[in-house]
Amino acid sequence: MITLVLLALVGLGAQLVDGSLGMGHGITSTTLLLAIGLQPASASATVHLAQIGTTLASGLAHRRFGNVDWTVVRRLAFPGALGAFLGATALSRLPVTIAAPVMAVLLLALGCYVLVRFSVRGMRVDRIGTPLRRRFLTPLGFSAGMVSAIGGGGWGPVGTPALLASGRLEPRQVVGSISASEFFVAVAASAGFLLGIGTAGINPTWALALLAGGVVAAPLAAWLVRLIPARVLGTAAGGLIVLTNVHSLAGAITIPDGVRWLTYAIAAGVCVAAGVRTALAHQREQPTRVQVPERTTA
Repeated sequence: MITLVLLALVGLGAQLVDGSLGMGHGITSTTLLLAIGLQPASASATVHLAQIGTTLASGLAHRRFGNVDWTVVRRLAFPGALGAFLGATALSRLPVTIAAPVMAVLLLALGCYVLVRFSVRGMRVDRIGTPLRRRFLTPLGFSAGMVSAIGGGGWGPVGTPALLASGRLEPRQVVGSISASEFFVAVAASAGFLLGIGTAGINPTWALALLAGGVVAAPLAAWLVRLIPARVLGTAAGGLIVLTNVHSLAGAITIPDGVRWLTYAIAAGVCVAAGVRTALAHQREQPTRVQVPERTTA
């Protein structure tokens, strides 16, 4: 019972982060399931099964608040579903030990780019509203879907920084569109896992616990993303990508513990500094309120 409660709390927290920043649910949930003993394929399958419900709830909530660009969703969802299905069926044969550090380096580079773009330069607004082309979205969706199935999470960490870096969507639209399209990825990945490992490798009770927490958090996250300023949201997303993939890369290669913790401390310090800089820049950009003196009667 304690395990189920903890899983529900993890699902709530993971969906709150995912629905607000466009990433984090799969990585957070899969990490916990691996820590308590599930095999990689079973952990990813359980998480994706839970995400069928959480992504549906999140997509509907973002739709209600006007955070979704449906053209982007259509162009991401179908190649993403194909990539997720292929990734799920191939997970047992793919050398993940080789793919993991390479992907961590790629995502770390993307995270650093997003972090610098929003904390130092701010967000480009001259291209917002310019259509994103299919030739960009199709390979992005396919690769993000495959990474999500293989790694138990990755749709957001791959898709969100790429869309943010394009500068063609508002950050809240990036988060909403990624969240809505992830439903199709979760369905396709679950189908692939059911064909590959069957139902014996999936714990439906744990999936329901993750689902329960995620469904509760989905509407709150969709509401929060409308209140967070675009520059702050972009910096937070970049920081989350950096911290997540520094941890993934450090775990995938053999380095002394002292170096590992120093790396974590440096990454955390950089992200905190970027957050402070963004907060100060946002404060300076706010229009000053001019106080009009009250008229007094003689």
